[in-house]
Amino acid sequence: MLPLVSKNIRSRLKRVVLLRPCLWHTAVALSLVALLLLPAVSKAKATQNGSRYDVLYIWDNDLSNLQDYKEELDRQLGSGVGKRLRIVQRGDQYGIIYDRNTTALSAAKLAIRHSAVLDKVGLGDARAIKDEGYHELYNVSYGRGPNLDALVKQYKIINDFLGAEVGKDLFIEKSEDGKFTLIYRRQADKQSTMAVARQHGKLLAKIRIAASITREENNEVVFGESSLLDHEEKDTEAELAPDVLKPVLCKTEKAPVKEVPLLTGVKKKCVSETVTSVSSNLEKQLEEYINDLRRKGKVAKDEKTGWLVIDLTKGETIVDINVDSPYQAASMIKPFIALAYFHRLKEGKLIYGPKSRRKMEAMIQRSSNTATNWVLKQVGGPKAAQKILSAHYGDLLKETSIVEYIPSGGRTYRNKASAKDYGRFLVALWHKELPHGKELRRLMALPGRDRLYSGTPIPRGTLVYNKTGTTAKLCGDMGILAPKAQNGRRYPYVVVGIIEKQRKARNYGRWKMARSKVIRHVSSMIYQEMKANYNLL
Repeated sequence: MLPLVSKNIRSRLKRVVLLRPCLWHTAVALSLVALLLLPAVSKAKATQNGSRYDVLYIWDNDLSNLQDYKEELDRQLGSGVGKRLRIVQRGDQYGIIYDRNTTALSAAKLAIRHSAVLDKVGLGDARAIKDEGYHELYNVSYGRGPNLDALVKQYKIINDFLGAEVGKDLFIEKSEDGKFTLIYRRQADKQSTMAVARQHGKLLAKIRIAASITREENNEVVFGESSLLDHEEKDTEAELAPDVLKPVLCKTEKAPVKEVPLLTGVKKKCVSETVTSVSSNLEKQLEEYINDLRRKGKVAKDEKTGWLVIDLTKGETIVDINVDSPYQAASMIKPFIALAYFHRLKEGKLIYGPKSRRKMEAMIQRSSNTATNWVLKQVGGPKAAQKILSAHYGDLLKETSIVEYIPSGGRTYRNKASAKDYGRFLVALWHKELPHGKELRRLMALPGRDRLYSGTPIPRGTLVYNKTGTTAKLCGDMGILAPKAQNGRRYPYVVVGIIEKQRKARNYGRWKMARSKVIRHVSSMIYQEMKANYNLL
C-alpha cells in the first residue's frame, strides 16, 4: 500500500500500474502516475516510515519455471537490470523482483517502463511492490578468489566429499569484480541455509575447507557438474558396454558419417527413412501424454510437436515423431553456426583466440544473440554459413536453412532445421566426427538452464551436451544425456524435443514455462525407459 495516498488515488494508480500499457501510451501513463501522486509526494516524504519498493514481474510456485523466466527478463531488460534481478520467496511461491529499494513513485514509473518493453515480446507486466513479506534466497559458499583453477580443484574435492545431495547443484560463479565463488545453490531462506553451511563446515573441517553463506546474486556460472564430467571423460567409447552395436550405415551414405538405424521389428532402416508402421512402447506413451495434454487444452491446436530419441549404445532410434519437416530453429541453430566456424578454423581461414572463445561461450552457454551475430560475421554471414554446412555436412543437416542474423530482441523465425538434423548432428558429435568436436562438446557441456536435465529427477552424474531454443512460437531442446549405470559405464542417448506454435503466444513467458515443463516431463519419461533397459542409477 502506498503511504499517505488517498484510497481513490491508490485505486486509480493500481489500474495504471497493473494493467498492460499500450506501447504508444507509455509516456502518457508515466505522466499520469506522476500527476496522481504529486499532491501526496511532499506529505509522504515528510512522514513516511522508511518503506521501500521493488519492481515485481511474476509469482509462481515452481522454482524451475522462475529460473527460465528470469533468463528472458535478463535478455529483454539488459545486463544492467539483469544483474539486480532476484528470485525471492513468499510462503510456497517464488517471485522475480528488480531489487530497487526505492520510493513508491520511482518503482511505479520503472514498472511502467519495463512493462512497455516486456509487452513487445509477450512477457507480461511489471508492477511496484512494497519490500516486505518475502525474503531473498541464499546459497552455501566454500571459497572465493581470483584463481579459477584453484576453485576447480576444490570443486572436485567437495563434489566427492559431500556426494549426490550437493553435486548436482554445485557451481562456480563469476561476479562483477572478476572473482570466482564456489557455491552449493540451495536457493533457500537464510536460516536454513546457515544450518546447512554449519553442517557442511563440520564435515569439511577434516580437509580444511570452510563453509559460509552468500546471497543469490544471479552471477554468471562458469563451471558445473557437466563441465566436470566432460573434463573427466578420457575416452567415452571405452566406457560403453561390451554389447555396443556399430551404427549401420546407409548404402548411399559417405563415410565417416554414421546413420543410426531405426528399429522396426526385425528390420532396421536408416534414420533418414520415414517409418510409421511400428512404434516402441516409449513412443506410444509419449504420444498418449501429448494427446492428453491436447484434450485438456494444455497444448493448443496450432502447436506441432516433434520428438526424437536415439539409443547410442545400441545404435537404434526408439522414438520418431514428426522428425522430418523443418521447424523454426530459434537458438538451437547456434551449434550449427559454431560448426561452420570450426570448419573454417580447420581450413586455416580463422583463428580461435581468447576473443573468439569468449564469443563462442556466450553464444552457446548464455545464448547471446550479439555473440551469435559476431560468429556469423566471421564466417561471412548467414549465406556463407549455410553454404559451408550444405557443402561439407549436407548428409547431416539435410533440412537446415540458415538465412538470417538474429534480429533485435531475439525474434528469429526464419532459420530452420528438422529434428532429424539435430539427431544426426548429435550422433556425429558423440562419435567425434566433427571438426574441433572436443571444443564443441566442451561448449555444449557448459552449465546452463536446460530442459532435458535441469529441473528433472534424473540423478546427478549424468553428462549433458545440449542447446535450448525459444521464441514466442517455439520451445525446444536438443542434446545428449549420458547417465551412468550400476556397472559404472555410461549409456548415452540423444533427445530432441520441439514444440512449435503457428501464432505467437499471447503471454510468451507463461507459454515458455508451460512448454518447458512438458519437455522436462518427456525427458523424465525417456530416462525411466533407459533406466529399465540398462539398470541406470
